[in-house]
Amino acid sequence: MAHPGEENKINSYVDWHQIDTILLDLDGTLLDLNFDLHFWLKYLPKVYSEKHNTSFEDSKNIIISMLDSQEGKLTWYCLDYWEEKLDFDIMKLKGDVAHLIQVHNHVLNFLITARSKEKRIYLVTNAHRKGIALKMQMSKLEGYFDKIISSHDFGVIKQEQQFWEQLTNVIQFDNERTIFFDDSLDVLESASKFKIKNIIAINKPSSMLDKKIVPGFINIESFLEVMP
Repeated sequence: MAHPGEENKINSYVDWHQIDTILLDLDGTLLDLNFDLHFWLKYLPKVYSEKHNTSFEDSKNIIISMLDSQEGKLTWYCLDYWEEKLDFDIMKLKGDVAHLIQVHNHVLNFLITARSKEKRIYLVTNAHRKGIALKMQMSKLEGYFDKIISSHDFGVIKQEQQFWEQLTNVIQFDNERTIFFDDSLDVLESASKFKIKNIIAINKPSSMLDKKIVPGFINIESFLEVMP
């Protein structure tokens, strides 16, 4: 049982005294995934249906099929690829619904606290640089990171071991004293294969969806559960 006043120091998941480096995913981890789900599955199909004079459902199915064809590839995350493939100004369309870009509850306090504890904080994402720029503009989170790394910098996604190998050349971290947060099972498994010691799964990436347990990993719903 915690002593009075120590409730916020309870941490059954992480020994922060043994952590120097924090690696953080972006979409679904720091930011509400609702923006991305709304854009790709609602707004973009709507715009597509208007342009091609098809039903919303047909347009949605077409876009999902196109997305599925690129799943597991860097192109799945590449906004330049989708601009060419769909013949849309993707960034303009994203700007139309940018008000939906929201920071998850307790993230800001987590970053402020981690910074005060002199932890090294890195954003490590598969997101395209153009999308990152918009999200940093809307979220105001950029100043909390020592560096922002996109898989597009390396030409390989986080699901691949080559990503982590290249990452160590850029930021030099000790796997034993590093913690990684993500909401995607395949990415978490890749980090585990690379022997990152502390790995935490976000089980509620979208505020509009119920939480879903990520098997094989410690799960949290919010960063309130793992405050340094």
